[in-house]
Amino acid sequence: MKKNKIIIAITGASGSLYAKVLLDKLMKLQDQIENVGILMSDNAKYVWETELENKDYDKYPFQFYNKMDFKAPFASGSANYNCMIICPCSMGTMGRISSGISNDLTTRAADVILKERRKLIIIAREAPYSLIHINNMKTITEAGGIICPATPSFYSKPKTFEELAATVIDRALSLCEFEFDKYSWGENNK
Repeated sequence: MKKNKIIIAITGASGSLYAKVLLDKLMKLQDQIENVGILMSDNAKYVWETELENKDYDKYPFQFYNKMDFKAPFASGSANYNCMIICPCSMGTMGRISSGISNDLTTRAADVILKERRKLIIIAREAPYSLIHINNMKTITEAGGIICPATPSFYSKPKTFEELAATVIDRALSLCEFEFDKYSWGENNK
C-alpha cells in the first residue's frame, strides 16, 4: 500500500473542532502515512484556544512548520506530497489560493498541490457565502481542488460534537484515499 504524504493547514476560521478531529484521526492512521506536515496560523491557535479552551495542538507528534518556512519540503512539487487538507479554511486563505497569491507556506503549498495535479481539499468554514466566496470556490474547483464545506451530515446519528465533525473529516480523509472504518450510506444504516 502506498503511504500518504499529507499537508494539513489550519487557518483562523472558526471550527477548531474539525481540525482537532482531523489530527486525532490521523494519529490512528499512521500506518498509512509516510509524512505529515502541519501549518497552523497564529489566528488558528487563538481560535483553537478560544473554542476548545486548551493548547492541545502542541501535543500532536507531527512536524509543525512556520508559516514563512519556504524551505519546507512541500514548498516544492519535487517532495511528492500527494494531498493537502486545509481545515478549517478561512475565506481569506481561500481567496489568496484562488488568486494564485503564494505569500506564505499555506498558500504556496496549495499552489504546489494544484500545479502538480494532486488533491487539495478545502474544508470551508463560513456562512453565509458571498458571491466572492462562491467565485473563489469555483476557481479552485476548476483548478482541480475540492471544496468540502464544514457541513456535517446526520444520517449516521452522531451523538457528540466530535462525531458530528467526524462526518466532514471522514469525507475529507476518504477523498485522500485513506482506508478506515466509517459510516457509508446504504452499507451500515442503523
